[in-house]
Order: sequence, then structure tokens, then C-alpha cells
Amino acid sequence: MTAVIDKTVRGPGRWAAPPRPSWEEEPSRAGLAGKGLVLTLACLGILFPLWIVLVTSLSSRRTIDEAGGLVMVPKDITFIAYKELLSGGQVTRAAIISVLVTLIGTLFSMVVSVLCAYGLSRTGSLGHRWILMTLLATMFFSAGLIPTYLLVQTLGLTDSYLALILPSAVSVFNILVLRGFFMGISQELIDSARIDGAGDFRILWQIVMPLSRAVIAVITLFYAVGYWSAWFNASLYLNDQDMMPLQNVMIQLVQKQEAPVGLGQAIKTGQLSGLAVQMAVMVMALLPVAVLSPFVQKHFKKGMLTGAVKG
Repeated sequence: MTAVIDKTVRGPGRWAAPPRPSWEEEPSRAGLAGKGLVLTLACLGILFPLWIVLVTSLSSRRTIDEAGGLVMVPKDITFIAYKELLSGGQVTRAAIISVLVTLIGTLFSMVVSVLCAYGLSRTGSLGHRWILMTLLATMFFSAGLIPTYLLVQTLGLTDSYLALILPSAVSVFNILVLRGFFMGISQELIDSARIDGAGDFRILWQIVMPLSRAVIAVITLFYAVGYWSAWFNASLYLNDQDMMPLQNVMIQLVQKQEAPVGLGQAIKTGQLSGLAVQMAVMVMALLPVAVLSPFVQKHFKKGMLTGAVKG
């Protein structure tokens, strides 16, 4: 059998493929230069505000006063704002609280989400369709803020760190992404493991989890960023100022509602600029996400696209 190839003649004795659509053609030099310019401007638009925040946090009170506020050009670099923030007190305690809530909350959310997603990925599991429909319904309908607050209050979770974890512990979107990825794993591989005597938990731990490192890394980052950046639950359910996480303390400093005692004294005596403290707290809040994101970036395409398409 002879394969028939659709080709177009271009000149005597030369064969070439049919012309591609305009959106598939190789970009011209002008197009490449334009894309590079747009990406460069986009990067500058993102990095320039971060640069200002960082430089201002490292500037002395005199430099900030001379600049009239935010500092763009580094001068008289000093770490006094970070030294005061990390020397103990409310900010240090709030940072420790945020770290612990993020670690424990992310671990709890991942355990619940992975178990739920794996169960829903097995289409023959008990109540599979009804549970899936119930989860999907929660994406479009919610009880509202007041019933949620009353539920948390009835359970005795107010003024408790559990109030920072349980109300937002599970994301249905993340479960659906995990489920889609799990459904893409070869059923023959799971069946062969079951024939060898492996149970569901062993299959999940030794087969499904290692093959799903990409999507698990991405979802873990989503949960971690959510817990680290959360502030609303703390402002709603916590009344004790000493229990507030870092984001809430940062809001208080930025809005100048209340400054920690040590910092407030340093600001009043002129040793420290209040603006430098605000920028330093912002850097502390952004630093963990900025450090972790590049390590998970390589998993985004494989984890998110595969999970979403196959779901």
C-alpha cells in the first residue's frame, strides 16, 4: 500500500507542505521583538513595585524623609527595621503562628483532598456520583457568612487556631484537579497491583502518589499560599490580639491602627521609620511565596493542564 501525502509543488522538482494558517506561522523578527518588549514591560511592571518595597524597607529614616516617602534608589542601607521586627514581640509571634498554621493546615488539607479525590476517581466507589454532585453544588452555592460564623461559634472554635484551618480546609476545585489527574493513571496498573494483593491505601501511597508528584506539588502550593495569605478568618473568629497571624499584624501596621510596643517606641523616638516597618512586614509576608514558587513552577503545566483536561 502506498501512502498518499498531500504536498504542493513549489518550483520545478521541489515538494513542500501546504501553507500553514497565519497563527501557526513562524513569527518575524519584528514580531519576536514586539513580544520581547511586551514581556519586558510586564516583568518591569511586576518587579518595580517589589523593588520599591524592598528598598524602602532597607532605608534609614533620613533617606525616607529626603525621598518624601517611598524610596526607589538605594542609599544608606540599614537592616534596623528587620532587626526590630525579629527581635521578639508581636511580629515574631505572629510570624511563628502563620508558619505553624500554614504547615498544619496544608498537611490537613492535602490529606483530605487526596483521599477524597482518589475515592471519586474510582467510578465504582460507593456513593461516587452523589458525593461528586454534592461537592460540585458547593462551588456555586454557599450558606453565607452569618450561618458559617454561627456554625464555627456553635462548635466552639472561636478564639481557636482551628478556626483558621477548618472553615477553609478543602477546596472543591483542587479536589477536581486531583481527581482528573488520578483518573488519567492507567487502570491496568492499578488492577495489577490489586491482583498482587495491594489494598486501596497501598495503591494510593505506592503507585498513585509517586505518579502524581506534579499535581500534588501544585495543589500543595495553592493550599500553602492560601493559608499564608489568609487574614479574614482571623479577623472574624479571633478576638485575642496575641493570636493574630502575620497578615493581620501587617494590616494593622499598614493602616497604622496599632503598632507593637517595641516598634512603637522606636518610631516615636525617631530611631525607626514607620514606613520602613510597613515595607519590611510586607517583604516578610511575600518572601516565603517568592522563594517556593520557582521550585514548583516547573510542575504547573503538567500538573494543572493534565488534571484539568482529563477531569
